[in-house]
Amino acid sequence: MATEITKDDVERLLAKYESRLGTQLQDGVTKETAGMPQAAMSKEYLEFMDELRPPHINWYEKACNFCANLLKTKVKKERYDTLIEQIDICHLNTTPEGIEAFSLLGPLAYIIVGAFLSFVLFNSAFFAFFFIITGAATILPLKKVPRMMADKWRMKASNQMVLCVFYIVTYMRQTSNLEGAINFAGDHLGPPLALDMKKVVWNMETGTYASIKESLDIYLESWRKYNLEFIEAIHLIESSLFEGSDERRIILLDKSLDVILSETYEKMLRFAHNLKGPITMLHMMGVILPILGLVILPLVVTFMGGVQWYHIAVMYNVLIPVTVFYMGTSALAKRPSGYGEADITGKHPELKKYQNFIIKLGKTELKISPALFSVVFIAVLFLIALSPVIIGSLSSNESLLKEKEIIKGTGFKFLEYRESSADPSQLLGPYGLGASILSLLFPIAIGVGIGTYFSVRSKKLVKFREESKKLESEFSSALFQLGNRLGDGMPAEAAFGRVAEVMHGTASGKFFEMVDANITRLGMSVEQAIFNKKTGALQFFPSEIIESSMRILVSAVKKGPKIAAQALLNISRYIKEIHRVDQRLKDLLADIISSMKSQIGFMAPAISGIVIGITSMITTIMGRLKEQAATMAIEGSPSMVQDLFGDSIPTYYFQLVVGIYVVEIIIILTVLTNTIENGSDKLNEEYMLGKNMKRSTLLYCAIALIVMLIFNIIASKVVGAEI
Repeated sequence: MATEITKDDVERLLAKYESRLGTQLQDGVTKETAGMPQAAMSKEYLEFMDELRPPHINWYEKACNFCANLLKTKVKKERYDTLIEQIDICHLNTTPEGIEAFSLLGPLAYIIVGAFLSFVLFNSAFFAFFFIITGAATILPLKKVPRMMADKWRMKASNQMVLCVFYIVTYMRQTSNLEGAINFAGDHLGPPLALDMKKVVWNMETGTYASIKESLDIYLESWRKYNLEFIEAIHLIESSLFEGSDERRIILLDKSLDVILSETYEKMLRFAHNLKGPITMLHMMGVILPILGLVILPLVVTFMGGVQWYHIAVMYNVLIPVTVFYMGTSALAKRPSGYGEADITGKHPELKKYQNFIIKLGKTELKISPALFSVVFIAVLFLIALSPVIIGSLSSNESLLKEKEIIKGTGFKFLEYRESSADPSQLLGPYGLGASILSLLFPIAIGVGIGTYFSVRSKKLVKFREESKKLESEFSSALFQLGNRLGDGMPAEAAFGRVAEVMHGTASGKFFEMVDANITRLGMSVEQAIFNKKTGALQFFPSEIIESSMRILVSAVKKGPKIAAQALLNISRYIKEIHRVDQRLKDLLADIISSMKSQIGFMAPAISGIVIGITSMITTIMGRLKEQAATMAIEGSPSMVQDLFGDSIPTYYFQLVVGIYVVEIIIILTVLTNTIENGSDKLNEEYMLGKNMKRSTLLYCAIALIVMLIFNIIASKVVGAEI
């Protein structure tokens, strides 16, 4: 007989679950996450997001939230919706009101502090005016910061979309489960698309959306204006879930990868054609014309009083580099998705030790940060380069004016301070050849110091990745052979050794030899032989594609060798197609990339070095003519020539400005070149910066030194005869 349920029983049951729900909802758990274990929320998304978001995003969030408390702003509906979309894309923890407040209060604080320091410390109306103008000019860019962050996030994410579709398709060929495929893609992709995939699953698990399909479809809407082929590919994958036969399901999965590969190629073709105009203008307006303009600056300064070297520094070391960088990033904001590279230290933290100087002391490894070396290197060279100014400030005017020549009869001096035309009691300089040569240590310190930092951080990691890329390039054929062996009924444990013999001497052969050695000598399983944290083959070939392929293999082997063989054959075809399209994309951009690399490697350093030599010669000639004109006036022969000359800028300071400008242009062009070629690839960017900064800076200094010596000798001959 059934037990009768009384009203009291119902009330006790309700009270019990109300108590449990109250426990779950307390401590800040929102309505959106109610009913979900707290640990799942933090591990699956929140902690993951905190680890992957860059530090500058946290700083920007705090600044916006702080300004929102100081200034209440109203945002128009259209802009409000746009900002909300951008905030969601790059996962900012702030509000549109905070962004508006920071775009107003930030420049205001900059103007007030800058103008105050200009008058109090430097007593300079020029710098006060500079801070006012630049502060007002930053209001509009600060309003666009969320858009720039969203564009950067979108570029990073879109660069991983081909791989994302590849991972989802690869998983779903074996197991038709969309949630498992999204999780698989999130585990193997790097940031930021991995964060998006995690968020899709998290929104479903927390009950924000009823199913993984609904959560994924809502996420895809954020890409409708930017990457329609990604949406089409995912919709084809979703459609495969409703097919009754395996044959039609697999056709749809294959079609989804074909769609994103073909559309990516078409979009990159249009991008390459449209990019030529902006990049050409960037070269001319941002690099060539400013460098050529340096030639006439010594004459302008000589015949126009009041222009100082720091006025030129503001223009060439601040305004022009910022403008060039802004023009370049704006031109590249619409770069379509490609086959990007991920930071291998994200998935393999043990490789981070190779970002340091490693000194082996017996069995102990001493790790020294390259930042420490760079700081010491820069400080020492800066101190040596500043020695002419330090000596000049500590010496008396008489001793400086009576300075002897370095080589008798040449007129070349080490310091060479001169009397000012406006105030003879004030000495200007150093104009000497020795001081000019020492000033070359400024760009060497910055270029080689920072270049060494980036080089040490990336050089060994790039070697690891290059080995992995060699393996990836031939991995499709290796997988094809491995799949055939498994298809013949050979066990996976034996198949690795057989393929290793056939591919001996290649990167794939080394990989399979390691797997075979772990199986035969150490008695490991196939999974342990590949993924073991100490001796696994993947530790020596950190590659996401290889890792995901081996994950599929290990999973498929459990279902039988025939299924594993088919899985490997399919992966082999996919990898081959991805690399084929990637190579075609690089061919499209080859002309633009080669032009920019020639600017970095030779044109900009060479032209700038020659300009310094010409400047040194002009300064020397003008100085000697001024001295001879003054001598003629003293002897009773008035000279109109004397009245034409002002106080020219010493080559020492002029070279300082140009040297820093060259280093900045090398950095900007290297970052833009890497973005054009590889999208968002931080490791390759650091590697290219390390290589280009050292080589191009030293080339500039060598050319400047040689031309400076030759032209100064010519100048001494030209003005050697008395007028």
